[in-house]
Amino acid sequence: MRPGTALQAVLLAVLLVGLRAATGRLLSASDLDLRGGQPVCRGGTQRPCYKVIYFHDTSRRLNFEEAKEACRRDGGQLVSIESEDEQKLIEKFIENLLPSDGDFWIGLRRREEKQSNSTACQDLYAWTDGSISQFRNWYVDEPSCGSEVCVVMYHQPSAPAGIGGPYMFRWNDDRCNIKNNFICKYSDEKPAVPSREAEGEETELTTPVLPEETQEEDAKKTFKESREAALNLAYILIPGIPLLLLLVVTTVVCWVWICRRRQKTGAARP
Repeated sequence: MRPGTALQAVLLAVLLVGLRAATGRLLSASDLDLRGGQPVCRGGTQRPCYKVIYFHDTSRRLNFEEAKEACRRDGGQLVSIESEDEQKLIEKFIENLLPSDGDFWIGLRRREEKQSNSTACQDLYAWTDGSISQFRNWYVDEPSCGSEVCVVMYHQPSAPAGIGGPYMFRWNDDRCNIKNNFICKYSDEKPAVPSREAEGEETELTTPVLPEETQEEDAKKTFKESREAALNLAYILIPGIPLLLLLVVTTVVCWVWICRRRQKTGAARP
């Protein structure tokens, strides 16, 4: 193999190995740590508190059981929405995030039991945190009660309104293995990282984002820019290596030829 070709192959291999090593893996449910996120509470510190977990990268969203486990590991539960006021409160939290399309899991799921003729489909749904609240915010003709067992809060800002009116923030049943965003609720102990205290009964509309998520997005952006710069440099340098080697060899050969010619000329003189 020619020196230029060998050097080119080595540089290309180093670049490929480096890029592969630098590529981050996707987070699974067990990897996701919500402890760094800031809960949002009524009046700043009053229970219950909430975390709205939103992923711009759709591949990082979780199915129902994964979302439920992520909330549980953080000391909470998938949200139970027990009144119209609480529904409106959560809608404000989500609107404050300004997220793009993506539904949110809530802690409502159909019980695993056979539906009898006397049991309405809607009556088979129960909150996973044990809440006995009967408040529901179903969209028209929901739930469908087929293979769709788990429940999402619909959030597709780009979608047009349906026959029953706007879909936004209404509930519908969905397949439990679908990947979605989710909302955690904390009803027991005092939050470890309370949101900014506010006087009176006003709801604190602090953006409930995860610092780790923001940092990861920044890291991805920095890595992407660095990778593009490295590739651009490689595209410039690698094609020029054979030409550079040829220039060096030509220079050496010319220098040797000139030196020998001078020696012969000097020896020929009397």
